[in-house]
Amino acid sequence: MRTLPTQMIRVLLPFVPLFSKRVWQHAQVLLVGAILAPGARTVSSALRATGLDREKRFHRYHRVLSRASWSGLKVSRVLLGLLVEAFVPEGSPLVVGIDETLERRYGKRISARGVYRDPVRSTHETFVKSSGLRWVCAMLLVEVPWASRVWALPFLSVLAPSERYAAQRGKRHKKITEWAWQMLLVLRRWYPEREIVAVADGAYASLKLLDRCRKLSDPITFVTRLRLDAALYEPAPPRRPGQIGRPRLKGERLPNLSVVAEDPNTAWEPTEIAHWYGSEERTVELASQTAVWYSTGLFAVPLRWVLIRDPEGGFEPQALLCLNLDADPEQIVRWFAMRWQLEVTFQESRRHLGFETQRQWSELAIRRTTPALLGLFSLVTLCADHQMRRAAGTLRRQAAWYRKGHPTFADALALVRKELWTQQGATFYGSLAHGDTVKVPRAFVERLTEAVCYAA
Repeated sequence: MRTLPTQMIRVLLPFVPLFSKRVWQHAQVLLVGAILAPGARTVSSALRATGLDREKRFHRYHRVLSRASWSGLKVSRVLLGLLVEAFVPEGSPLVVGIDETLERRYGKRISARGVYRDPVRSTHETFVKSSGLRWVCAMLLVEVPWASRVWALPFLSVLAPSERYAAQRGKRHKKITEWAWQMLLVLRRWYPEREIVAVADGAYASLKLLDRCRKLSDPITFVTRLRLDAALYEPAPPRRPGQIGRPRLKGERLPNLSVVAEDPNTAWEPTEIAHWYGSEERTVELASQTAVWYSTGLFAVPLRWVLIRDPEGGFEPQALLCLNLDADPEQIVRWFAMRWQLEVTFQESRRHLGFETQRQWSELAIRRTTPALLGLFSLVTLCADHQMRRAAGTLRRQAAWYRKGHPTFADALALVRKELWTQQGATFYGSLAHGDTVKVPRAFVERLTEAVCYAA
């Protein structure tokens, strides 16, 4: 701990009680090695990056992931607490994005893998399937001050095994909506008095999930897509005095939203949305009302729907739903637009943190390594936050042909790497007692340092 940068020590200090002394020493090495190592993020590459490629007891570092006793759920809770303290003002809601990603893996010993649609390689016209592990991830959606945009910071990831995996073990297969519900329930237990807004895509538009979220003692506001042909109804009329029979769940059927979008009498309100899917600002038109979504044999869920259309015709009309009936339609759209940053985080994790390059085979190590790599995205952001704030976001890589207005995750990772490389003395081992002195031009050293720190 003494040889690490001061800011990194402050960030890692709350995690110390979650590990035994020996396991924590080894976990530090793997953490720093994963930050410094370019390319694949295996245990071996982490040891090489920290100068421990001659360590004969290397198996101890593998056991941190495959055998050591520590709770990933407790680590997630501490990580979320640090993120909330650093980026979420007091009294503001916790906006959490939920999405799944595919870790492409092959091998007979990986029992939890399945064959799924590959979201990266598939398009609207082409359907591509890949073998791998499916992860459901929860990320805190916050505006990072020095980046001047919303970032999705992972804090909790769970493995959603395939149906074949559950059948072989005689267990009931859980859908991704059930995993999402368990994650939201854990989050509500961690923050019982905080307003929570969950944002997800259309795959999580489940009446069962929505009904569970709204029936909590402190309901969770869920925002997701809504089909234009969803069966919407008016609220159930009040019961008459002395009326017998079961209470009605819904009132009269309302027109489909596809009909509402084409109706010339629909009142549209022009609204400017900042950071619309990566663009600076976008003007869209909104229409919103409340209704009850019901499907035979399922639940009746009151919601607020929001229709969105582009006055310039850039995209087809689309609809969103929100469980908070009093929510402002513009705020609902802003919440949902933040969800795009989840895809950015997945891409950055693959590009800069070696996601999908890990090679563990034991089931426990698999369940720990991928959440650790995704959580590393948030840890790097926390470690770079103090210096980035102090430098007012000026620490960014630029070139004559590429003018970058604000730092990106690559800049944050490079900053943390520079702090580790330039720390006085070596990070995990001492300097040689006698060494030759070689004069190297400063410009060459700076180019070499930048090449190493920005290596993917």
